[in-house]
Amino acid sequence: MVSPTRYAALLEYDGSEFCGWQRQDGLGVATVQDAVERAIGKVADENITVTVAGRTDTGVHACAQAVHFETRARRELRSWLRGVNTELPDSVSLLHIVAVDAGFHARFSALARWYRYVILNRGTPPTYLRRKVTWHRRALSVDAMAEAARCFVGRHDFSALRAAACQARSPLRTVHRLEVNRSGPWLWLDVEADGFLHHMVRNLAGTLLAVGGGEHEPAWAAQVLASGERALAGATAPPDGLYLARVTYPPQYKVEAPLNVCRFW
Repeated sequence: MVSPTRYAALLEYDGSEFCGWQRQDGLGVATVQDAVERAIGKVADENITVTVAGRTDTGVHACAQAVHFETRARRELRSWLRGVNTELPDSVSLLHIVAVDAGFHARFSALARWYRYVILNRGTPPTYLRRKVTWHRRALSVDAMAEAARCFVGRHDFSALRAAACQARSPLRTVHRLEVNRSGPWLWLDVEADGFLHHMVRNLAGTLLAVGGGEHEPAWAAQVLASGERALAGATAPPDGLYLARVTYPPQYKVEAPLNVCRFW
């Protein structure tokens, strides 16, 4: 019998078309995992189970989500790429695929994950970018948000920014960078860490939005973090503006994300 080959792949998707990444058996809802496994399975002509770097919630998008799967099917890499994209819905695209050794794991081999949260800060709501960006009507101070953001960089207990349903064993995470930038009406937050708790990025965004909108002084963010109390932090920001931008792996795996993250602003 032919031994299976493990493949790593990168995916781009519009999360507004799905009820999150994870398969939800018996509920009759569309998920990214269902679409991806169905498409790869068609090309492989066998049932496929995909392991993901990090599950995304309903409405959250991905510029380069990483997965791995195993199959006994033998195909050229370009055949996988073309064939799977033919079977995927328009809201999902396979960007890159490479054979990897059995030691590669989409989740556990990851060194870091980078999310970008995009905000349209103007008095009128978006039209063609509805469900692709978060709209915030009140004027926001980037300087105040950037000052508040600095307290989250480093290794901390992020209990104050985790969802009640979070199943992670430890609330400790290391944030490598958290930047706030602006161009005209567009603001975006870039946060890169060794891992994230459930809703951590959206709760970070909600807390920084509360500071940027003048509801709290920047020093309040450090108080929230130190408290460990979710009720003291800002509201959970909407999923619409959140993109999984990149997952970083050791270079020997050659799982390299294209630089296509939110380049239109």
